[in-house]
Amino acid sequence: MHLAYPAVLSALLFCTGVYGVLARRNAILVLMSVELMLNAVNLNLVAFDVWLSKAAEDTLHSGQALTLFTIAIAAAEIGIGLAIVLAVYRNRGTSDIDRLRDTAETPETEPPGSTAPLDQKDEKAEAAA
Repeated sequence: MHLAYPAVLSALLFCTGVYGVLARRNAILVLMSVELMLNAVNLNLVAFDVWLSKAAEDTLHSGQALTLFTIAIAAAEIGIGLAIVLAVYRNRGTSDIDRLRDTAETPETEPPGSTAPLDQKDEKAEAAA
């Protein structure tokens, strides 16, 4: 088998993952796109390991060992990432990335220049009196 076949497939997978990260707004789909990119790297590592092991007499299979580490890191990343997405969804009610850019809590009062907080303070003062 030629090295070009897995390399082209890996490039297509990686480009699909990059498109998914840049174009999607749902946080879960972004995490899936990152996983697709990591799998493209894994495919490249294994393909080059097989290609280099044919040329060398002493095979260490370092590409396959690195692939196992990458799979373990990817599993931890998706577990933590999904937990964060679920916690944010419970607090904010959405997993849309454009709406989640501001990490600060939403204020309970109106923005400056609005008369709503003054009216509420006046109503509270009248109720207390």
